[in-house]
Amino acid sequence: MIGTDAAGAALDVALDRLVVPGFSSIGYAVRRRLPSWPADPAPGALDGRHVVVTGASSGLGIATAAQLLALGAHVHLVVRDEAKGRRVADGLHGATTLWRCDIADLDSVRALAEGLLGSGVRLAGLVHNAGALPAQRTESPQGHELTMALHVLGPVLMTDLLRPALRGEDARVVLVTSGGMYTQRLPVDDPDYREGRYAGATAYARSKRTQVELLPVLGDRWAADGVRVHAMHPGWAATPGVTESLPGFERVTRPILRDPDAGADTTTWLLATEPAPASGALWHDRRARPTSVLPWTGTAERDRARMWSWVVAASRLDG
Repeated sequence: MIGTDAAGAALDVALDRLVVPGFSSIGYAVRRRLPSWPADPAPGALDGRHVVVTGASSGLGIATAAQLLALGAHVHLVVRDEAKGRRVADGLHGATTLWRCDIADLDSVRALAEGLLGSGVRLAGLVHNAGALPAQRTESPQGHELTMALHVLGPVLMTDLLRPALRGEDARVVLVTSGGMYTQRLPVDDPDYREGRYAGATAYARSKRTQVELLPVLGDRWAADGVRVHAMHPGWAATPGVTESLPGFERVTRPILRDPDAGADTTTWLLATEPAPASGALWHDRRARPTSVLPWTGTAERDRARMWSWVVAASRLDG
């Protein structure tokens, strides 16, 4: 264990602001040794409870599912590639159910929600982990820029449709975001990225910024159902997505990348720790973090409201 509580808290903040040590495996290893590191969830904390994990066929999705299963959860694995998902399910230990859904396709999301509700399952958690970073601008079946459809429209619509299954379960929803969102402001004037030269990394970061900025709206919307909503960024984790989409970044940072278990740790903690963390925060390594560190990335309330209006219209959500 390192230092006193006050010294540990100061070190934790310093790691976060310096980015490289805080987002890497170094930050995770150091923080776990601090006296301020929150306790692990109790063994069996999720016994008999049902949790949905999207993007469950690789990387952080597999790690999250395995951790939840170890705590006793029944995990619903949502995947786009059923054959790949079946191989993953066969390798996991615990109760799983496999569902196919393309989260970027809002019709597919509606079909998934209908299936889950029809099964009668009660949900204690929902992890929005599915993600992509396309090299070129790509549109969803409904004509929206892919990252915004996959990271924002699909997750918001899915959660809203599943409210009957989440209601009364002290349910927790986690949006797996990215530290890259710190570099972008809310794209309220061009949410579908139709203007300017497209860059996949920028689109990805914009969509992740949108996830975080909508936390207050989503928290208020789902509070009446007893649903808490969080965003967490996993730091820099070694996943197939990083290798495929950011090969240069992966080559440079490979020695200090976190493993998927470390990347998934805070998601699992948010779902299983007691008492339940307050809704509406951005988390990293089991601590709430600032949502903006660069002055030009702050969001005015009127812009948040405009973005929410776009989300409601684009996803055909009941306002």
